[in-house]
Amino acid sequence: MAGVSHTFDGARPIIVLDDVSFEVTDGGFVAIVGPSGCGKSTLLRMLAGLLVPTEGSVRVGGDDVAGRPGHVAFHPQRDALLPWKRAIDNATLGAEVAGIGRADAHAQAAELMERFGLVGFEQAWPQQLSGGMRQRVALLRTFLVPKPVLLLDEPFGALDAFTRRDLQQWLAEVWADDRRTTILVTHDIDEALLLADTVVVLSGRPGRIVATVDVGADRPRSAASLLAPTMVAHKGRILAALGIA
Repeated sequence: MAGVSHTFDGARPIIVLDDVSFEVTDGGFVAIVGPSGCGKSTLLRMLAGLLVPTEGSVRVGGDDVAGRPGHVAFHPQRDALLPWKRAIDNATLGAEVAGIGRADAHAQAAELMERFGLVGFEQAWPQQLSGGMRQRVALLRTFLVPKPVLLLDEPFGALDAFTRRDLQQWLAEVWADDRRTTILVTHDIDEALLLADTVVVLSGRPGRIVATVDVGADRPRSAASLLAPTMVAHKGRILAALGIA
């Protein structure tokens, strides 16, 4: 992403992003944090090919993806499970849309059910699942999409603190096995430091990059690792960049 700016037109045009540039290395994990309305989700929509920036370029694997969806696996803010499909059918939906046959998609999902903590819930309806279980199904749906880049938009934002912490740890373990290039949008600084290699900090609207923090901590990480002096220093730097230290 290079020199990206974006304005939403209207009676009162809204400038949401201003000259944003960053790069994610192959297999890297980057978290984007910033206040509400600073353009974090807009950046993901651009990377997903769902929105064309007013200025600048957006590339995935060297390909221009502006206005060209289909290059990434995208997890939206809400789980977006279809209430008329059972858990396993929701999980395979993205893979099937991407061109994988239904039988093959189901076979792949079945192999991952234990890893995603969904054994025994394959035939459950979405309304029978807890919030945490629904997010696991939605994340499995994203992981099954055969694309080299994962975009995760606040996947745990609607969950209670205890469930959120459990799923953060679980996602770290799942990602360690998968090692796909991942960009996570989150409001939670601790979540960013727990999961990411690099944290990109955006200012308030219009969003500009005000800090880039290389986490540098060994994996696996735990909640206790956030108390290490280097992690505390990283968090202080992020808070200072956001103007709330």
